[in-house]
Amino acid sequence: MAVRYETIYVDDLDGAEIEGGRAETIEFAFDGKTYTIDLDEQNAAAFREAIQPYLSAARPADNGKKRAAKTARRSSSSTTKSETGKIRAWARANGYTVSDRGRIPADIMEAYRAAN
Repeated sequence: MAVRYETIYVDDLDGAEIEGGRAETIEFAFDGKTYTIDLDEQNAAAFREAIQPYLSAARPADNGKKRAAKTARRSSSSTTKSETGKIRAWARANGYTVSDRGRIPADIMEAYRAAN
């Protein structure tokens, strides 16, 4: 016994079967959401024609990839536990509010370094 599988492409817009499997998948974004739609050649061309005036007036958006490539650099100096203890004690003695744990705010670090 033989098994035969067929893939039938259907236009998402009008539900018509796409002859020869010549479906075109178009990906687009609108209002922060990305969509895909499978269309035959005629509906794909109509889609492009319909949005062309808007594309012509629009500008490309920053998709965040550039920002992701630029990572913040850490300073070359790191602070040990004993140093952070000293900094926290100094900060409290000098009127700063600082938590017992976690990151010490940059302005407190700068003030400590300037004073010491």
